[in-house]
Amino acid sequence: MIILHHAWQSSASRRVRLCLEEKNLEYEGHVVDLGKLEQHSDAYKQINPLGVVPCLVHDGRPVHESGTMCEYLDETFPDPPLRPDTPYERAEMRNWVRHIDAQIQNLVTFNWKHSLQLVAQKWSDAELEEVLKKIPSKERREAWMRVARRPYTKEEEDEARANLVKLLDRMEAAMEKSGWLVGNAYSIADIAAVPFVKRIEEEIAPDEMQPNKHPRVAH
Repeated sequence: MIILHHAWQSSASRRVRLCLEEKNLEYEGHVVDLGKLEQHSDAYKQINPLGVVPCLVHDGRPVHESGTMCEYLDETFPDPPLRPDTPYERAEMRNWVRHIDAQIQNLVTFNWKHSLQLVAQKWSDAELEEVLKKIPSKERREAWMRVARRPYTKEEEDEARANLVKLLDRMEAAMEKSGWLVGNAYSIADIAAVPFVKRIEEEIAPDEMQPNKHPRVAH
């Protein structure tokens, strides 16, 4: 049995849902309400001590980190394959996943602006401290402190947007050969990129997704 603890607005969750759909795997979805901070609850942290979404549970055993989940699913359920055939191309795939994951801070700059930031800014110092106590990751605590007390500036948003456009540039160049990021077929590397591309297209820099700018990515 496969259970996916996820949030609809989470880019990492979208990645794993896409992998499950590509594999045509049945799974039970449990939505974690980020607005209610369910990811920081003691019950959820028993499943994922990191206190983040998503978390995949297969036959009672949890798997963490979305890139790892996708590889796990491909190894466990090999058809259709979502990893390249050769060791070198699989290494390229993993490097793409790491590179895309490194862009997450650029998404964070936009992620909470219109939802969690509005709530977090209203918390008293005591309320904020209680929230921070429940967050296991130092990086996540710093992100929550930032969004609650020092909202991202226009200059920081512009820099984050520019970095995400550079990701599109790099993808466009990589896809010139075959239309895919790695090798000659759709892979976990492409799956990793899709949620980022959709966020850029829908919210962050839709003008960059025009056919005259990034035609291969837009296609």
